[in-house]
Amino acid sequence: MAASPRLVGLGPKWFNVYYMYYVYILKSQRHGKLYKGSTSDMKRRLNEHNGGKVISTKSGTPWQLIYYEAFLHKTDALREEIFLKSGKGKERIKYLLQSLLEK
Repeated sequence: MAASPRLVGLGPKWFNVYYMYYVYILKSQRHGKLYKGSTSDMKRRLNEHNGGKVISTKSGTPWQLIYYEAFLHKTDALREEIFLKSGKGKERIKYLLQSLLEK
């Protein structure tokens, strides 16, 4: 599957702009739990989590973004999200973010 290009005009020139897809990890400042998800609009999605608009994160507000990865292809982002939710993915999160998670 190809990335999603869009033409954007900048003066007399046109450029292909690619949408990015993000996999992210949030940490609840209320109870310390982690939430993993994916989106194409990180700012909007974080606002939805902190605004209580997501049922699965409503009880943990406020949420802090502690990690994200960017992908050109949505399928790659979804694959990574699924991996991070697996046992091996949880091990990798502990390894990557050990100093942050020890607090």
